[in-house]
Amino acid sequence: MSHALDRVAKELVSPGRGILAADESFSTIGKRFESIGLESTEPNRRRYREMLFTTPNLNKSISGVILFDETLRQLGANGQRLAEGLVAAGIHPGIKVDTGAKPLAGHANETITEGLDGLAGRLKEYRDLGATFAKWRAVINIDAKMPSFNALHTNAHALARYAALCQEAGIVPIVEPEVLMDGDHDLERCRVVTEETLHLVFHELSLQGIRLEGMLLKPNMVISGKRCPHQATVQQVAEATVATLKRTVPGAVPGIVFLSGGQSSIVATQHLDAMNKIGNLPWSLSFSYGRALQDDALKTWKGDDANLASAQAIFAKRCANNSAAALGQYSLEMEK
Repeated sequence: MSHALDRVAKELVSPGRGILAADESFSTIGKRFESIGLESTEPNRRRYREMLFTTPNLNKSISGVILFDETLRQLGANGQRLAEGLVAAGIHPGIKVDTGAKPLAGHANETITEGLDGLAGRLKEYRDLGATFAKWRAVINIDAKMPSFNALHTNAHALARYAALCQEAGIVPIVEPEVLMDGDHDLERCRVVTEETLHLVFHELSLQGIRLEGMLLKPNMVISGKRCPHQATVQQVAEATVATLKRTVPGAVPGIVFLSGGQSSIVATQHLDAMNKIGNLPWSLSFSYGRALQDDALKTWKGDDANLASAQAIFAKRCANNSAAALGQYSLEMEK
């Protein structure tokens, strides 16, 4: 079993390939569709996801897709499950398994991610449906006083329990502790909180006996808060992020796939590229972006299948640019 986990983890971060996060909840996809004047119905969600997943040559830059429960079960226009189509294209289907962040008792403005109850049974079902990896997101709020130690500890413990259940079920866990970029904190404050978060996460993973070679990490980048008056440069973000990861992430972890966390599409690509250009890294650095990959394609598609080819071309280019960034071979000229 351990060799199978290791193989899948390595395939997900194979050179120049990354992960598409298409696991939006009903609420989130509803807001995305509202922005283009489209009702969030099951057929519309299916058409949108199918537009993304059937993009020609997608497997050149995308190794895996994180799906929502509905999408893992959903049939495409040809009667084949969308997940089966991904497998046929050489792309791993994954599944979001947490049930969202809820208020943490006794700690105002902090959260704990739920979903452990019954997870073992759900993972077995997801494995039978073809999922080879999973994702669980912990949300870490940050300001001058947050996060509290209790918020970090309880979320790190939940991430480790989730990871243990995944590996027991033969599924690669993607461990996602996200220090939010909301707020006015500066780069240094983000660095301190991110380092503390990752130290606790890997401590808990060790206590739960997680096989590091059979997991992936999906962290935030070390970045200035959105409302910080002094925004760090691309190079500063890259250097601070790599330094923090080297201090906290064991080299046995095969890959780190960043979340975009609200960055613009191009800036997220620039940051990834700058990190890979630093070089001499013990793990692969790639992407697991959602909106940063999809946004332009969604706005082009607009729910009209007459725009499908144009939307797929834009989506393919966004993926290809991030593929180049994962190799440290991206330049702004590629955006023209």
